[in-house]
Amino acid sequence: MSIFIIIPVILLAFLFWGLCIAQEYQRAIIFRLGRFHQIKGPGLFWIIPLVDRRKTVDIRTKTVDLEQQETITKDSVTIKVNAVLWFKIVDPEKAIIKVADYNKAVYQFSVTALRNIIGQHSLDEVLRGREEINGTLQKIVDATTEPWGIKIEMVEMKDVEIPEAMQRAMAREAEAIREKRARIVKAEAELEASIKLTQGAKQMEGSPIALELRRMQMLSEIGIDNNTTTIVVMPSDFISAARSFTEISNKNKKEE
Repeated sequence: MSIFIIIPVILLAFLFWGLCIAQEYQRAIIFRLGRFHQIKGPGLFWIIPLVDRRKTVDIRTKTVDLEQQETITKDSVTIKVNAVLWFKIVDPEKAIIKVADYNKAVYQFSVTALRNIIGQHSLDEVLRGREEINGTLQKIVDATTEPWGIKIEMVEMKDVEIPEAMQRAMAREAEAIREKRARIVKAEAELEASIKLTQGAKQMEGSPIALELRRMQMLSEIGIDNNTTTIVVMPSDFISAARSFTEISNKNKKEE
């Protein structure tokens, strides 16, 4: 075979050997003779065979499930907490050069930070202030992973498991609070009713007609309930006359 045929075939094979393709969500970090050269992709690119080496990185957002961690709160309550973390690579060069395994590094630091933050808060703060704890955890982890070219997009606590004895104590506390509120509402209602009754009594005191109407209304209400009790209502004028007659009789007796 002629050398003029062999050389072009070798060159053509060499060219095809160096062809590489990176997907839209991938970036290729090129090392030339062991040193960082450049970032390639997405699409078709060429590297020098036997001279260049490539390391492909996925720049899509990744989800990390932080396994359940047993930790102690600030008020000495042992709880179990798990969380979910979302991150993405924003600088592929740093993600490959600055840290050996960025996935493992992000996971381990996130778990440690979660334990530390829970230890700085009481149980009530953990249960009621999840958003604040999530935000604090995100800032801490993001500040650490930034030199690695990694951006922490979001952190969310999933479940908080507390001891059964503590659950019963919290249930009793909630029941006591509800009973307290019910008693306060009842007392306020009785106070308001007494004020209204006092105002109504004062108003009917100056209006005998209103008092008679109220008595008639009471009779109609008793009749609706189908009661067998018989009530005789004396007119207020008759009662006033009887009272006046009694006062005059007592006065005459004293004069005698």
